[in-house]
Amino acid sequence: MVLVIIKALDVLEYVARDQTRPSTLTEIAEGLQLNPATCANILQTLVSKNYLEHVGRKKGYRLGPMAFSLTNNANYEQQLVSASKEVMEALTLELNETSILGVIRNNKRFILHLVNSDQDLQVRSRTERNVYETASGRLLVAFMPPRELESLVNQIGLPASDVWEEATTAEGLASSLASIRRDELAVTISKTHIIGLAVPIRRGDLVIASLSVFLPQVRCNARRRKEIEQALHRAGRAISQQLN
Repeated sequence: MVLVIIKALDVLEYVARDQTRPSTLTEIAEGLQLNPATCANILQTLVSKNYLEHVGRKKGYRLGPMAFSLTNNANYEQQLVSASKEVMEALTLELNETSILGVIRNNKRFILHLVNSDQDLQVRSRTERNVYETASGRLLVAFMPPRELESLVNQIGLPASDVWEEATTAEGLASSLASIRRDELAVTISKTHIIGLAVPIRRGDLVIASLSVFLPQVRCNARRRKEIEQALHRAGRAISQQLN
């Protein structure tokens, strides 16, 4: 038996026993009779792989999205949608543009929830899209942990030039993703003149979803874009606060 794997599984089982509240490092280490430093290293690894979430130094740890995905448990995503619905409805009402709650599933951008606008000219989006094609997908890729990002690129490759011209090389992708992280904003303009804008949604320190708005470019002059960006950032923070 591999002792460190057993200890990691013990940690997951301990945290999973009570999902109504996070478990602190001290509680886990004492409850499992682990050395605090060893326990901290295991927790850090599980957080980096998204099996746990760190919700604050004083609050502790709870199960992350990968832990739920092992059993196809929809509870995690239901909580995310529940926290987002009212904010998204208010955002769409304010802007009269379609808003999207997106995550990455099976290496693709997946829409968890969508609120349509009342515009006569509507933009439609497929539920699943290449992560590089959409603002929400790029935003989520930008905030991936390094190992997870490396795994994604190994599986799907770098963006094609007709999808993301600035990111067709490893250096170009790294630079583009750094800009998204700096601005906490991803923007795409498609060949069909559709503009998409996306901001992060956080649970603790982890970006777990993206909130985006997309619309025809003819409805998005410089002043309008600034309004959308400001509204998106406010809405993203509001959802993150509810989750935390």
